Amino acid sequence: MKPMREKKQKVAVFDVDGTIFRSSLLIQLVNRLIEDGAFPKEARRVYEREYEKWLNREGGYQEYIQAVIQAFNKYLKGVHYGAFADAAEEVVEEQWKRVYRYTRDLIRELKECDYYLLAVSHSPKTVLDKFCPRMGFDKAYGIVYEIGPQECFTGSVVDEHLILNKAAILKRAVEKEGLTLAHSVGIGDTESDIPFLELVAKPICFNPNSHLYRYAKRMKWKVVVERKDVVYEL
Repeated sequence: MKPMREKKQKVAVFDVDGTIFRSSLLIQLVNRLIEDGAFPKEARRVYEREYEKWLNREGGYQEYIQAVIQAFNKYLKGVHYGAFADAAEEVVEEQWKRVYRYTRDLIRELKECDYYLLAVSHSPKTVLDKFCPRMGFDKAYGIVYEIGPQECFTGSVVDEHLILNKAAILKRAVEKEGLTLAHSVGIGDTESDIPFLELVAKPICFNPNSHLYRYAKRMKWKVVVERKDVVYEL
C-alpha cells in the first residue's frame, strides 16, 4: 500500500507597498530616520524635488520613490542597527492600520481558507518583519542589508540578485515551505510584480500603474481599483 502524500498548502503572495500599505514603508522609514537624527536633514534634499513634482502631478511616482531609494542608500552606511530598528518600530506602530480595505479583507478571507500568506517586497526586511505579522502573514521577504562591526550597516545588500527577483523568491518559498501553486493567488500594483503574477493561478492587479494595467489587459488578468470608499473591477 502506497503511503498517503502530505497535502500541500495553497499560497497567496502579496506585494506590500501600494498594494496593502497605502504609502511606502521605505518612504515612511526614511522620513522617520531623518526625524530621529539617524539620517542627516540634508537627506531630504535628495528627494524633495521629485516629491513636489509628484504632488503637483508634474512628475511620476516612480521617479519619486527612486529618489527616496537613492537617499536611503546614500546615508544608510554607518547607521546603528538599533536606531534603524527603533525607527521601523515607530513607523509600524503608528501607521500599520493605514492599509487598503480590499487587500486587508482579502488577506483575512484567504487566511480563513487556510492559505499560506507570503509577502514579497523591495522594502527593508526589518520594517516588513514588524508590519507583516500584524497583517497575518506567515512569512515576509524583503531586502536585507549587511551589518558590520559595532552593529552598524555597511551599505551593502545581502543576496541582492535574489531579492530583486520576486518570481525566484516565490519559487523558493514554495519549495522550502512545502506549498503548491495550484489555486494560488497573487496581487501586485506595478510591473515589478509581473514575474510572480505570471506564476500564480489567480493574478490580481490592484490599483495598477499604467505599465501593469496595459499588461493585465493583454493577459486578461483581473484588475481591481479602490478609490475612496468604492472598490470596483475594470
